[in-house]
Amino acid sequence: MLDLVIPTRQAEITPGFLVKRILPYQLRRMIGPFIFMDHGGPVDIPKQLGSNLDVLPHPHIGLSTVSYLFSGNVTHRDSLGVEQVIKPGEVNWMTAGRGIAHSERFEDPAVRAGGQLEMIQTWVALPEKDEEGAPSFMNYAAEQLPVFTDKGIWMRLIAGDAYGLTSSVKTTSPLFYVHVVLQQGAHFGIPAGHSERGVYIVKGSLEVNGVAYTAGNLLVFTKGVDPLIIAREAATLMMLGGEHLGERHIWWNFVSSRKERIEQAKEDWKQGRIILPPNDNHEFIALPEDKYRPAGGPPPGALS
Repeated sequence: MLDLVIPTRQAEITPGFLVKRILPYQLRRMIGPFIFMDHGGPVDIPKQLGSNLDVLPHPHIGLSTVSYLFSGNVTHRDSLGVEQVIKPGEVNWMTAGRGIAHSERFEDPAVRAGGQLEMIQTWVALPEKDEEGAPSFMNYAAEQLPVFTDKGIWMRLIAGDAYGLTSSVKTTSPLFYVHVVLQQGAHFGIPAGHSERGVYIVKGSLEVNGVAYTAGNLLVFTKGVDPLIIAREAATLMMLGGEHLGERHIWWNFVSSRKERIEQAKEDWKQGRIILPPNDNHEFIALPEDKYRPAGGPPPGALS
């Protein structure tokens, strides 16, 4: 059965750049290891605002950020010295571990001239044994990711295992993450074999058990139930889930199984102990002066 419907809420990443925030939600903090999900765009970026929408260098601990674009492109720079332009269909998988800082800038002349940008970013919490590991970064080209097609169906497996396919993206816990495009009237099922599963409707609308659901909603399904999804109109979906890792604390851009580790990360950022990207170190986002938010509360932080 359908366990919960999570509606998006509006959040502002930088002045003028609004996104749809999906996770965490008051009644459901995580789906499998996925602890954060933002949908940015589609937005036509005015030329005069291009550089103002950049996400300046900021820190992370205890998670992997997963960036996936539908249109436009973004330049990623991080503490490891990595500089990578991510394009639609590719995957940027950055694992923060004990600490990393990165920026995301809209430097493509086509985007800054008013081109369209649309992206999904999720955070994947790390198993406790990996929370203090070394930070790392990987980019996977679209052609490295498995694609399946059928009548009225196109699907790309971004990460994990689903529908008998396995992605080459390296993960640290059992999960799945899938981009699906359905034509009107197409039937589709959600991946079986995972404890926690969700379907986010990016565009279009679906029917599940005779009930219609529209874009901007995340449908969360009970374990063991394999519903039939029908596209009432052409639809774009992001399916995600996996195995639960246990309780996690989240504040700003920090995730940890230990509350005291969040406090340490706050002080590390204040004292400059998390290194800025060497090729983007002239500005950064200061630590918010918020009090610690409880585990169930939404983070005040950034898209990534």
